[in-house]
Amino acid sequence: MTEKEAVFSGDIGNEENKRGVLIAGLLIAMLFAALDNTIVGTAMPRIVGELGGLGVMTWLTTAYLLSSTAVVPIAGKLADILGRKAVYVAGLVLFMLGSALCGAAQSMTELIIFRGLQGIGGGVMMPMAMIIIGDLFTGEQRAKWQGIFGAVFGLSSIIGPQVGGWIVDAANWRWVFYINLPVGILATVLIALGLRSHSAKDAPKIDVWGMVTMIVGVVSLLLALTLGGKDYAWTSWQELSLFALSLVSLAAFVIVESKVSDPILPLRLFQNRTFTLINGIGFLMAVGMFGAIMFVPLFMQGIVGISASSSGTIMLPLMLSMMAMSILGGRMVRKIGARTQMMAGMLIMGAGFWLLSTMGMDTSKMTAMGYMIVLGLGMGLVMPITTLALQEAFPKSELGVVTSSSQFFRQIGGTFGATILGAIMNHQSTNLLTDRLVPYLEKLPPKAHGMVDQFESMIQTNPQGLYSMLLSPEALQKIPAAIRDTLLPILKTSMVETLHHVFLYGMGFVLLGAVLTLFLRKVKIAADGKQTSPADKEAASSIQQEMV
Repeated sequence: MTEKEAVFSGDIGNEENKRGVLIAGLLIAMLFAALDNTIVGTAMPRIVGELGGLGVMTWLTTAYLLSSTAVVPIAGKLADILGRKAVYVAGLVLFMLGSALCGAAQSMTELIIFRGLQGIGGGVMMPMAMIIIGDLFTGEQRAKWQGIFGAVFGLSSIIGPQVGGWIVDAANWRWVFYINLPVGILATVLIALGLRSHSAKDAPKIDVWGMVTMIVGVVSLLLALTLGGKDYAWTSWQELSLFALSLVSLAAFVIVESKVSDPILPLRLFQNRTFTLINGIGFLMAVGMFGAIMFVPLFMQGIVGISASSSGTIMLPLMLSMMAMSILGGRMVRKIGARTQMMAGMLIMGAGFWLLSTMGMDTSKMTAMGYMIVLGLGMGLVMPITTLALQEAFPKSELGVVTSSSQFFRQIGGTFGATILGAIMNHQSTNLLTDRLVPYLEKLPPKAHGMVDQFESMIQTNPQGLYSMLLSPEALQKIPAAIRDTLLPILKTSMVETLHHVFLYGMGFVLLGAVLTLFLRKVKIAADGKQTSPADKEAASSIQQEMV
């Protein structure tokens, strides 16, 4: 008897309908959770206009990022202990509660706190969809559906700004959050209908100290990476304290996890070559991916000349190609193998970064878009496969923790990428502008010394602030024409060379990920309905416990 026959024996049609209801709920939940950040970004000006708090505006994103990232591995483990339904529904409820409170916020401080609560719910929701898809399917069907879910995530990046704009224009910014309530209720009902409550034979053992030390360690590390070089100098007491707190907490986490009987993130997993290598590949892919997302729009607006009003469509070629390849890659992985596909994807990403590093002052919009498509194709090949390969390599009893670990290391990689590539850009910009712009500024007449002092200070503390003038015609018009005519070419050539370095470093990270694929053992992707390993013989009983 096949796994499908074992799971859906009896009223097969009814079980198939319930599975369809569950998948619909998963798709709706993933889409509206993924849409949230891009929609909120569009509403930022209106929010600041009503509540104030321009100086802390970025914390609306930071609070969500910190809480959602820290809770991901915890959610995966709890799903293995308490069952998928309890954890997923709890995440949905927290997300909706946070959304309702955000919509009712009367100050920026309240809104930031409620965004943190919303992030906890989002951090539970995002890995759960992939975990349940791992429960429902094996082999090539699992690959196909994870490719589709990866495409849905990419779709949110495309339609989010437009949806956010429509909501803000038609109503007000509070509906950016309130819209989550009816959609969330629908998703909760569908998921609750599709999953059965978990029945544990013994009282679950929750690794509370593991949770506490992990949250403190991860949040401290992310805060240090997010604030360093911008709000505080890397050598400031604030940064050193955050790094020290992170180090102590993560060391305590390792000690706790080595002693408890059922740890949140079992350390023995890191002794498994497949687990360590695949999460390393996902981390390195995310470093490059977030580098592209951050710096490609800067090049497109500052050098290619795409207007700020068109900025919402700048990433469209990259996202569309990533979506298409996510779906296609999910279908072709069994034919070419997970290891080969990951290597191919990382190499294509590397080629995309190299192409981006060749762009110059005369690069056309169409050429830049073509390079972005290459990068998106590589990303689409890799993204769904990292999770799939882990799920195929581990038994069902550990599906939650290994699936959530994949997302966790990608999110950490994204934060690391934004930090390290941003630091590279600042360092390179400071050197180039010191060599090229400072000598010119020192020759200006005394009446321009006020502006000269301001520019020289920015070169040392915030060189990207000078580049922002390339994106603001209003700022440029305030500079005397004689100075502007010389200043613009210096800024543009310096930006081009700086971004060349950034893209080449991004290429280095993804090529390192390609090297890691050489050390992977072959991960067998089974045909539809066939089990991939002896451990997966648990699949039928596991799903039967969770499905109605």
